[in-house]
Amino acid sequence: MRKFLCAALGACAAASLMVHSAAAETKVGLLLPTSGNYAALGKEIDDGFVMALEEAGMAGDFTLVREDSEAKPPVGMAKARKLVLQDNVDAVVGIVSSAVLGAVRDFIDGSKVPLIVANAGNDEATGANCSKYIVRVSFSNAQVNRPMGTWMAEHGVKKVYAMAPDYAAGHQMIDAFTASFTAAGGEVIGADYTPFGKTQDFGPYLTKAKAASPDAVFVFYAGGEAISFVKQYDSFGLKADIPLYGSGFLTSPLYVKAEGPAAIGVTTSLHYVPTLDTPENQAFVAAFKAKFDRPPSEYAVQGYDSARVLIEAVKAGAKGREAIAEALSKVSYTGPRGPLTIDPATNNVVQNIYVYETVADGDALTQKIVGTINEVRDAPNGCVLK
Repeated sequence: MRKFLCAALGACAAASLMVHSAAAETKVGLLLPTSGNYAALGKEIDDGFVMALEEAGMAGDFTLVREDSEAKPPVGMAKARKLVLQDNVDAVVGIVSSAVLGAVRDFIDGSKVPLIVANAGNDEATGANCSKYIVRVSFSNAQVNRPMGTWMAEHGVKKVYAMAPDYAAGHQMIDAFTASFTAAGGEVIGADYTPFGKTQDFGPYLTKAKAASPDAVFVFYAGGEAISFVKQYDSFGLKADIPLYGSGFLTSPLYVKAEGPAAIGVTTSLHYVPTLDTPENQAFVAAFKAKFDRPPSEYAVQGYDSARVLIEAVKAGAKGREAIAEALSKVSYTGPRGPLTIDPATNNVVQNIYVYETVADGDALTQKIVGTINEVRDAPNGCVLK
């Protein structure tokens, strides 16, 4: 009887442990585009996220529920509601499109579920529309462009022509660059905003830019538009006479190969460069290449660091939505991109911004870092966390 009782108690204890273990798992909703124009970005973020969980030996501590936002605000909103209300996730991670972030902001804030933004750079998300439940580990549109205005002016560029797609992110990035460039003594002598996602021929805009005779052209383009713009800038003959600068998304490692030799000599700024010479980044790049047979992009790092901040919060004892939201803002560590902290005044990431030139490395293209602006943070810009 004693043996039977002990065996029964042991079984009960084991069952209790299993229930406790399952209950201790943190359920995470990954809200990323897995179809459409931004599917490649979503995959990079997802791959980086999962890699960080596996690297920490904590893949079993998190249950992942994936939903395709399609980078469309109505779809993103519907999927966010499902994750929070039906799947009862402890946290949401993702959001590539700033428009989707804007659509879900009030729902996330009202539901009091922590959202870790892994890409969308809309300035207001950690500015006037900030929330204690929204933490961004990617970048803000102003953050990656503001330092470049100062840097270019300090390196002798006096007159710039600017270009970007005609939507919120394009205007925010050019506005941030313009403010810092003019404050440093430079002059933006002209600007064009091209129809977003519809411009295939940049010729008329490049002709205007060339006629303005600037010292340089500064642009923001990403994805397929970046590939087209960089190649046409070269083929129209501007590259030989007018240096091209821009946000680092212009020559992202994700698609610089498609740009080919036209990308050589283009100088841009970003929060992550794969050639960053630190032990943390060297280890990350080696591990990522070994796992996925390709070099990591900034999107992969954003996914990786999204998992890292969540892991750090959970390791600190945070369980449940409110506790996780509270712990996220206290996370600080050094990772592949360098030192990373969350600004308690805005819940936006504080990080280095790197200025880099795309250069040839044999038959391949790589990045040469030519400047570093340390610990860049945004002003609150109307943010009051409460």
